[in-house]
This record gives sequence, C-alpha cells and structure tokens, in this order.
Amino acid sequence: MNKDLVENTHHQTFESLRQEEDECEFWSARKLAKVLEYNDYRNFLNVIEKAKEACKNSGHNIVDHFVDVTDMIDIGKGGLRQAADVRLSRYACYLVVQNGDPAKPVIANGQTYFAIQTRRQELADNRNFQQLKEEEKRVYLRKDLREHNKQLVETAQQSGVETTLDFAIFQNHGYKGLYGGLDAKDIHVRKGLKKNQKILDHMGSTELAANLFRATQAEDKLRRENIKGKNKANQTHYEVGTIVRQTIERLGGTMPEDLPVAEKSIRQLEKERNQKSIEVGTNSYDIQNISLDQEN
Repeated sequence: MNKDLVENTHHQTFESLRQEEDECEFWSARKLAKVLEYNDYRNFLNVIEKAKEACKNSGHNIVDHFVDVTDMIDIGKGGLRQAADVRLSRYACYLVVQNGDPAKPVIANGQTYFAIQTRRQELADNRNFQQLKEEEKRVYLRKDLREHNKQLVETAQQSGVETTLDFAIFQNHGYKGLYGGLDAKDIHVRKGLKKNQKILDHMGSTELAANLFRATQAEDKLRRENIKGKNKANQTHYEVGTIVRQTIERLGGTMPEDLPVAEKSIRQLEKERNQKSIEVGTNSYDIQNISLDQEN
C-alpha cells in the first residue's frame, strides 16, 4: 500500500469527477454515488438529504451548494435517457462524504481525505500562521486546541461522558489511538516530563496539530453519528485517534510519541509574549489568558 494512498488516490478520483460550467465547478451526484459505492442511487439520495440538513444547520444556503437538474445519462450501447441529478459544490461533496455510511471503507477514507484537506486549507488561508516561528505556531495551535477541546467536552457529555473521571477515560482512549496504545501517563513517561509538566504544554507544533486533528474529528463524529453511551464514545475516540495515526504513517510522518519535547512550555511562551506586548505596546496576534491547570 502506497504511503500516499489517502492523499493521492482520493484526490485524483475526486478531482477527475469535477465538471465546470460558466466558470463554476460542480460534481454530479450520480457519478459521486458510484465512486462512493452506492449502487442504488435512491439510497444515496438519503445521504444527500442529510447533507442538505447539515448545510442548513451550518448557516449556508442549500441552493448555493445543491442544485437539482435533469441530465442525459448513458444507459449503455450508445443509448441515453433523461434522469434527475444533483449538482454538488465542493462543500456539498464534503458534507455528503461526512454523512455517508462509515462502514464503507471508501467513505471512511474519504472522510479522512476531506478532513486533511479542510484543515490544510484553513492553515494555508491564514497567512499570519504561515509567517509564524515555531514557538508562535505552538501558542497559536495550543489556543485552537484548547477551544476545540471545550467543544469536545460538551459533545462528549451529550454522549454520556458525564463526570471528570469519565472524561479522563474518554481522553485516554483518544490518546491510545493516536499514540499506539499509550495513555496520558505513558506519554508523560515516554516524553520524560516532570510530574508538574503538562503533556500538551510541551508539544511542538506538529504534535499539537495531530492532536487538534484528533479532537476536531472526534467531536464531529460523535455529533454527526449521534453516539450514545460512554463505551461507544470511548471507542469512537479511540478509532478516530487510530485513523489519524494511520494517516500520519501513510504520509511518512513521525509518530507523535517519537516527536521531541519542546523545551519551553506554552505557559512560559505566553508569559514572554505578554511581557513583550507590555513593553512594545502591541501583540503580533491575539492570545487569551486561559488557565492551563487542566489538560484541556
């Protein structure tokens, strides 16, 4: 299996279906259904309806991303007939894949592909992020992870992860998936951290990005599939962590447990940044003073 399987295969397949009319790109729902292994188009229409609902709930206009049309389709031996189709925007394709049957390997890989592309585009669009030094990237990503972990806590609670102990166990399942079976204590030992040092506080930008990916996708999957029960939530977090780990491996990256420990903590960097801000009277970017007493 090629290490770039998810990145290249799905990119090539998806982009090969791209069509354009009046300088607007779109994808045929019927053609996408075949790639996603929906042999009965009627079943795929149910996925499209879920995607439309997600589009609406996200505050987007459905008609901007899902356009009902009637096209001529090939019925074999040179024959054509009219058939209803839906022209999907790139965003609509993302929503369709996110709401597809996760039991299908092609859907699971597609979700991973779109997640990678979405996060990559978010970072690529942020010119300020591209210009940051490593220490600044760490602060930026740690802040982002902190906010997404708050959302993950809220979603996990809705799934039945209620107490502080429940959430600690839930978090460890995500760590075990991402770190090849290591839980928080194991990671702490593996990294050679002192008792009072926090794991997330001493991660480099690459490791923080991997954990951010894990957190955002776990939260999305719990909510999207309406996962109920602590055991199912824990298993879901573990599976997401495992998928992120497999993606890193396929792309030839370094496993997170093998990444170096950052010498300066996030707390220390934030203090230095705030002190510098006081001295020069401005900040290069916004940093919120949020306590790092918990691993959130």
